[in-house]
Amino acid sequence: MKKAKNLITVGTFDGLHAGHRALFGKLEMMAARHRLKPLALYFPLPPKTLLAEHPEMTVLTLPDEKKFLLKKEAVPARALDFAACRNLSPEQFFDILRTQYDMGGLLAGPDFAFGKNRRGGIDFLREQCKKYGLPFDVAEFSVAGGEKISSSLIRKLLAQGDITLANALLGRPYELTGRVIKGHQLGRKLGFPTANLDTGIYKILPLGVFAVKVRVGRKIYDGFCNIGFRPTVNPIHAKLPLVEVNIFDFKQSIYGRKITIWFVQKLRNEMKFNGLDNLVAQLKSDREDARAALKDFTFPL
Repeated sequence: MKKAKNLITVGTFDGLHAGHRALFGKLEMMAARHRLKPLALYFPLPPKTLLAEHPEMTVLTLPDEKKFLLKKEAVPARALDFAACRNLSPEQFFDILRTQYDMGGLLAGPDFAFGKNRRGGIDFLREQCKKYGLPFDVAEFSVAGGEKISSSLIRKLLAQGDITLANALLGRPYELTGRVIKGHQLGRKLGFPTANLDTGIYKILPLGVFAVKVRVGRKIYDGFCNIGFRPTVNPIHAKLPLVEVNIFDFKQSIYGRKITIWFVQKLRNEMKFNGLDNLVAQLKSDREDARAALKDFTFPL
């Protein structure tokens, strides 16, 4: 019996948002119709990030997060090496898909293009697929509130601090994973011990104070998180803001461990306070606001 070929879609899939999941749904239906196997080929980091002069805070999903989310979606997926692909002509790249990845058909997004200088656009792909007798289709954009759902829109919303809409377009709370590092331990002295997170340079960090869910090991806790430049105490002058998480009802030492936080609701912008007493009073208010925001929150299935 002849082995089924792959119906392929190619992309960065940064964020694995609702639009990407709609694309994967169409990929599976089209594959079944043509008796092919669905396969998503993806770049672990966006090519724009890898080529950027300033790549800091440009990525929604880091490679490990993306791999996990793709597995959760149950979409067969394989990573592409951008360095090996970046200088290929569209013809060379198409031939690699056809031979090395056993492509029996192709599904593309409406703005998809590949090959050096993105010369392999929709018209090129349609002609090549016709030449080799391969089924080809273009997926429509998914739309929410009159705007197309895109990774760039979600990045913009996070930069603006609009967690609610960003989460809605992602289809899940935005998440951040980092290793707990030692800080100045001022939070402990103020009665609000915090876990300072090293999240690397690529991950987008929304600025402000947020109600968050926190996973430590296998347990999930409530908490609130401040991401910013500490204008009141020990201001930091750096490209990347500091991530500080206060975990409610938690006493363990977790230095060196990785923890994950999910952003549920923005509470306020970071502010400069006139003295530590005012800061502590605001932190107490933030804690109560976070408890209220998290009280009835449940993760989407």
